Amino acid sequence: MTLNLFSPRRRRILTVGSAVAASPFLFNIVKAQGAPIKIGFPVPLTGAFSAEAQDQVRAAEIAIQDFNDAGGFGGRKAELLVRDDKLNPGEAATRTLELIEKDKVNFIVGSLSAATQLSINAVARDRKIIFNSISQSDAINEAKDWSLYTFHEALNPHLTAGAVARYAFPKFGKKIVYLTADYAYGHEMVRGFQRAGAPMGATTLADIRHPLGVADYSAFLPRIQALKPDVLVLCNFGRDLVNSAKQVTDFGLKANTKVIAPVLLYTSRQAGGAEAFEGILGGTSYYWGMEDKIPAAKAFNDKFRKAHGGAVPSDYGALGYAGVRSVLQAVINSKSTDSIPVSIALRQLKYNWYKGDQFYRKCDHQSVQSVIIVESKSAGAMKGDDDVFNIAHIDPPSEANLRSCAELGHKA
Repeated sequence: MTLNLFSPRRRRILTVGSAVAASPFLFNIVKAQGAPIKIGFPVPLTGAFSAEAQDQVRAAEIAIQDFNDAGGFGGRKAELLVRDDKLNPGEAATRTLELIEKDKVNFIVGSLSAATQLSINAVARDRKIIFNSISQSDAINEAKDWSLYTFHEALNPHLTAGAVARYAFPKFGKKIVYLTADYAYGHEMVRGFQRAGAPMGATTLADIRHPLGVADYSAFLPRIQALKPDVLVLCNFGRDLVNSAKQVTDFGLKANTKVIAPVLLYTSRQAGGAEAFEGILGGTSYYWGMEDKIPAAKAFNDKFRKAHGGAVPSDYGALGYAGVRSVLQAVINSKSTDSIPVSIALRQLKYNWYKGDQFYRKCDHQSVQSVIIVESKSAGAMKGDDDVFNIAHIDPPSEANLRSCAELGHKA
């Protein structure tokens, strides 16, 4: 039977169809199905840690591309919204609030400071938005700052300093001087070294503190030399690490003292050069040279090389990749972009994105992972501009190397 286009029945069908199409409910469903999954990414693009932050962005973009190339989530693609927190806690809080309330991001990943990540976390936590931090901090896992929405992809100072101390102190001596950046990162690193060193008889000759961003360390070096330490620990980061390593080398302290750093950065080593860093030992979350033995490292490196003209990723770059990819994988696993189901999926996640097996500890959402101990090569030992470290040891992932849940204030 042919339907008359002007019949009452036809008019009723058109009316019902128009009403459904105009329904806000249907519009919202269609919009939600096609809306991008937005990840806010506040990092210090300007300031002392800018080189590391820019590499975080480069690698995070690869995680976004991986997700989108695989089809996204129900056809929804991901977007990275990068903001400059200027290495300032107040600025970080402001940018995070804008990302959540103005840009309507689904998740926050980022930070490159123990201080800024706590301010980012406070804003995200209060608004029930997941924040996956990619910067070292002990405090972020403590119950007073933690929430169901707080995850920590990066190593923390207790884990990093402990691994380096257990490797270095028995080999190089137990009389220790710390040259410490006077903020949370430096303080937490010193505490980690001292706690790990105490059972093996390590003693602190001095903890010499300097302001963040200081350029001249000459006032500290004669005192360090006079103390005659077996080991000098540079508990600083970014440009501070570069400047202190250069001046320690120029002053001749390496002649009788082993210089180590809790976090020996690829970007700092590249900026400072072979001579300044020669023989300095330290820990890191990742070194691209692991690709010879770890297939996931080779796969990640190759994607980064393809995207960035043959360059290799840095340690903090890799954290940008893992922090974003973990959240997006949890979206897929939970079949949701809502914070609670994604949080549950992250707690259950076991992953190997670039360095070997990792998982989030249930009580505090700290990523349990390996710590790589590296030593900076001399210019003559390098086989290329990127070949800057020897891998001395890999400390395997173990919850036993973390502070206990009870110490952090968690019940389990």
